[in-house]
Amino acid sequence: MVTLVLAYAVVAVLLPWALGRHRRVMACAAAVLPAVTAIWAVAHAGGGVLTEQVSWAADLGLSIDFRLDALSIVMLLLIGGVGAVALCYAGWYLERSEALMTGTLVAFAGAMTGLVLADNLLVLYVFWELTTLSSFILIGTTRPERAEDRRAATQALLTTTAFGLLMLAGFVLLGQTAGTYQISALLADPPGGAAAEAGLVLVLLGAFAKSGQVPLHAWLPAAMVAPSPVSAYLHAAAMVKAGVYLVARFSPAFADTGLWRPAVVCVGLVSLLVGGVIALRQDDLKALLAYGTISQLGFLMVLFGHGTRTAALAGAALLLAHGLFKAPLFLAAGVVEHEAGTRRAGELSGMGRRLPVTAVAAAVAVASMIGLPPLLGFLAKEAAFEAFAHGGWDAVVLAGIVAGSVLTTAYGVRFMHGAFRGGEGPVRIADPWGMAVPLAVPAGAGFVLGFLYGPLQKMFAPYADTLGADDGYKLALWHGLKLPLALSALAIAAGVVLFLVAGRRYPARPVRWPVPNGQRGYNRTARGILVWAHAVTKWTQVGSLPVYLGVIGATVLVVPGTALVVAMAGDGSPDVAGYVLHGWDDPVQSVLGVVVIVCGVAALLTRRRLSAALLMGGVGYAIGGLFVAQGAPDLALTHLVVETLLLITLVLVLRRLPDRFPPRRRKRSAKIATGVISVGLGGFIATFLMVAALSRTDQPTGPGYAELAAEEGADNIVNMILVEARALDTLGEITVVAVASMGVIGLVLSGRRVPRAPDGKPRAVEPEGDDRGRRSWLASPGRPALGVTPMVPAAATARLLSPAILVFSVYLLIAGHNRPGGGFVAGLVAAMAYVLRYLPGGRRELAAAMPVRPGVLLGGGLGLAVATGAAGWGFGGFPDGDFLASEVLLYTVPVLGEIKLSTSLFFDVGVYLLVLGLVLTILTTLGASLDENAFEEDVPEESETGAGDPADGGASEGARP
Repeated sequence: MVTLVLAYAVVAVLLPWALGRHRRVMACAAAVLPAVTAIWAVAHAGGGVLTEQVSWAADLGLSIDFRLDALSIVMLLLIGGVGAVALCYAGWYLERSEALMTGTLVAFAGAMTGLVLADNLLVLYVFWELTTLSSFILIGTTRPERAEDRRAATQALLTTTAFGLLMLAGFVLLGQTAGTYQISALLADPPGGAAAEAGLVLVLLGAFAKSGQVPLHAWLPAAMVAPSPVSAYLHAAAMVKAGVYLVARFSPAFADTGLWRPAVVCVGLVSLLVGGVIALRQDDLKALLAYGTISQLGFLMVLFGHGTRTAALAGAALLLAHGLFKAPLFLAAGVVEHEAGTRRAGELSGMGRRLPVTAVAAAVAVASMIGLPPLLGFLAKEAAFEAFAHGGWDAVVLAGIVAGSVLTTAYGVRFMHGAFRGGEGPVRIADPWGMAVPLAVPAGAGFVLGFLYGPLQKMFAPYADTLGADDGYKLALWHGLKLPLALSALAIAAGVVLFLVAGRRYPARPVRWPVPNGQRGYNRTARGILVWAHAVTKWTQVGSLPVYLGVIGATVLVVPGTALVVAMAGDGSPDVAGYVLHGWDDPVQSVLGVVVIVCGVAALLTRRRLSAALLMGGVGYAIGGLFVAQGAPDLALTHLVVETLLLITLVLVLRRLPDRFPPRRRKRSAKIATGVISVGLGGFIATFLMVAALSRTDQPTGPGYAELAAEEGADNIVNMILVEARALDTLGEITVVAVASMGVIGLVLSGRRVPRAPDGKPRAVEPEGDDRGRRSWLASPGRPALGVTPMVPAAATARLLSPAILVFSVYLLIAGHNRPGGGFVAGLVAAMAYVLRYLPGGRRELAAAMPVRPGVLLGGGLGLAVATGAAGWGFGGFPDGDFLASEVLLYTVPVLGEIKLSTSLFFDVGVYLLVLGLVLTILTTLGASLDENAFEEDVPEESETGAGDPADGGASEGARP
């Protein structure tokens, strides 16, 4: 099962890359894996329960659990079967290759597969949100130029994600109450109490939002702006079933609780009726089907929420039938729109004669939806009527689902009449076979499965039996002349009459009573949240950095500071009587401490910004010296390089600011508050460190890492921790760094000016001189970074020193396993070589020096690190041992002699490239932006430098060797 989910991820990435220019071949190839999934599910039907577990963090009890049972099999049939036909259909529906859409559809299929196989609440939530993200991409990026599509994508994302977070909180409550996050264990021994009931309410809210239940349904009709294959797959057959699936999964354990049944059944009935009424009034075919989907999902909620065996049997049958009739209806609406150019029923005529195959397939699907025998929908509806035909409160529910069935018949007939009615005279038959065949397959499957009620009974029974003992009811086409059959006939007849009375007009007649409008409710809610957010922002974001820092500092003093004082006053405070404090271990530490104090006080008193920056740099360098004195060369080297880069960046920014600080006109109370907070924070940190050191009860972890380093053959313990023992943490950190670099680009370039000609159009100027072709070694550097006249000696010196610095960085990279160094510090040192080129020569000099764009270094470094970690995982390094399963290799090199290398060096190279790419990204965005703003008269000239647009990494084609 893990392999199946991973296969979707691989196909989603590689297939568009390999076949992106051949949309039909790509679509059909993408359909293979979902089809295999459906076949695999059928092969395991009736074969018992399969389980699989991958340990993630065994010490924390975290694992990836998968479980295949009867309910999962039904969902996999939908995910795989409908996914295959939707992908094939997309190859002919789309006018051009949409590699992103195809890849995202495959990724969505993988996310849904993981969701229905997950046997862990947290794993289920991860896949749950992956389906939300896939839906957002498919709705909003297919036609990103349309504001309507972007709004619909945002609405779907906000609604499902917000309530998904509530669901996550419910998962946490249930997991903590039950003592386990494994779903099968939790359902076997369901927790009770107020916390569990609160968790169930939150879980239901997430399920209702995902399945478009009233009043959280507005996002689903809005999502109909997506292409028809997306609507058919995500918003009819698969994604919207996630909420229904969650209710079905939890019902065996919680259906008898006081809250579950009334909440689910009531919400389901309201959605069934409201969705049906609104669907009957729609002129847009896809909108009609969308509200019909809300209605049918409400029907499913009623069946699964009721918590009885027959209702669950009916729910499983309707779950499969719904996907097999609603998906082809969406696909049929897409064919009609593709051929007629519209999907407005009032503007269509004669499409039934032009598209006979599509019309017949749609008619079969509608017949299954309204419950005509011998289709699968008839089996499900008969079982549903039987489940509630026992009097009492069930009679009220039965009346509701009969009324919903009447509405289903009415809007089903309205769809057929609106899409395929009319037309006279000869007409050319124009069924596009590439779209007609895929939509006919699921419609035909709904017809065939109606006769296979025996195998379906065996497939559904294991799940239905979890909700009660066998009551003797079985799926069949004929149960005799009983109440369910009479109710079916009544619903169909009344539905046809309702259509004739209220459904034949396009658009529908206006009504005097208010019609429920979920979109209006969403808009008001969103507007209210924005108004509230603006008010809070105006109150809290006052635009003063000292205020922000003061609030943070005061919070630290009030919360953890108070806790520290209470702890020290208690009986558990450390006994400091036996400890003697001394000023230093080495006299040099006292000197460096004095430097730190003097520079800090001087920075506080100086009136010039540059002086303050240099003094703060002095504080940093002195602290680096303290690291050296304490015997931490790795930490000291990294700290000094980072301090240098920060100082240079700060100086670049200071070019945009006045030379002196503004006059200080703060009130005496503000000065007193600043002093109190500053002194308090200093005292808190010093006291906390002392208490923490004296309160140690366990042995330090350092000796353990030393022993591990000896086993790994590493002398540099710090580097061994970063790239071997805790490489997974490092991977997460460098991923954050890569994301942050993209944020830097977005923030810096958000307001960047574009050179324009006198007519107002963007000016495009060809590079001059050496920029037209190959750059010379001493190319004209353009504006220097620090704003002084470019000097050839300075540029030449930088060019002479840079290669030596780069060689030294490579030495630090390779030597990091056994000596001070490593990928992080080596990348910083390499970046210093490019900073040295940038300072005297500006962007042109930097562009001439960069071998590739910074984005290539960022992506390549992160990709190499991920690939190295994946390889280590594949060879058993994680989670049972080290993430990388590092091995030490010995090589004998002439002149140099024996060289010891570790396979973790590849991971370190990834870190090296990523850090270098980050610094170059900052230089090509922040530095370039400052250059442009500082010298506006040079904007046209600097646009000609060939330094490239910082948005794509800085260097242009001409800048590459």
